[in-house]
Amino acid sequence: MPVAAIQDLSVKENVLARVEAIEPAPDGHRVTLALAASTTGPEPSQLANMLFGNCSLQPDVTLEAVAFPEGYANAFAKPAFGIEGLRATVGARGRALTCTALKPQGSAIDRLARLAGDFARAGIDVIKDDHGLANQAFSPFETRVPQIQAAIEAANRETGGRTVYAPTFSGGWRALEHQIQVARDCGVGAALVAPMLVGLPALQELRQALRVPILAHPALGGASRIAPAVLFGQLFRLCGADAIIFPNHGGRFSYSRETCLAIAATARGPWPGVAPAMPVPAGGMSVERVPEMLNDFGNDVMLLIGGNLLAAGADLPARAREFVAAVHGGGRP
Repeated sequence: MPVAAIQDLSVKENVLARVEAIEPAPDGHRVTLALAASTTGPEPSQLANMLFGNCSLQPDVTLEAVAFPEGYANAFAKPAFGIEGLRATVGARGRALTCTALKPQGSAIDRLARLAGDFARAGIDVIKDDHGLANQAFSPFETRVPQIQAAIEAANRETGGRTVYAPTFSGGWRALEHQIQVARDCGVGAALVAPMLVGLPALQELRQALRVPILAHPALGGASRIAPAVLFGQLFRLCGADAIIFPNHGGRFSYSRETCLAIAATARGPWPGVAPAMPVPAGGMSVERVPEMLNDFGNDVMLLIGGNLLAAGADLPARAREFVAAVHGGGRP
């Protein structure tokens, strides 16, 4: 909108964005814009639109940082559990949490259920669906989720553990409503949501409807022109993620150590009225890297190792116990 075409003085004074600074940067210029908070609604899709809507269509523009005004987050879902709530859910105090994934796609449901039982008996805190497990014909949500939940509950009864299951929630709102009901009926203790697949507003609605901890998955979050710390650490957290999965450096993805530390710092950082979210470094991690990851991220972290455990084959239960022991021991075997 050309400024000269705005006739309403109140729009000019109270709505029009301002350019607050333009500074030289190594690859162009760093521009600081001030937006009127009233223009975002506030609701997640309009917030994203104001922050990086049309600008995302300009290939030379990136979104590097966002500062929210005091009290802004109060209109959003925010984490319902956060780090302390996650710890209470699985009964983990004073240590990092453990997490693994059920995979691959195409596996029989009874195999996935047996796998989940093995992981739970090994003492892993959170067992999530691989994000590729959704509602396919070979593994429908309403069949898969109750069977896996029952297997984990049986293992918890054997061991006295408190392992929780986080199935993938996906699809449109009608599908999500059905999945919410299935999850409630069988007592699912957590949820896996990919906010960039179902949408930030759906993440917020799921947070309000499910009443269990939500792990946010980064699928489709690789828009390299939004800083990962902003997208994962701020926007996912603002809309209700209790734990935030991201690709750790040195694995299958190309994030640097500095980027990963920035994501973790933003997810856990001070934000008045917003609980800190648990960072979950993942993506090709191994048991051997547990000491390094604990050194990088400290105890307020959930370590996610999937394929490295599954690759153990018949020795998977022992490998899973090795993972748990390494984390419980602070990185020592």
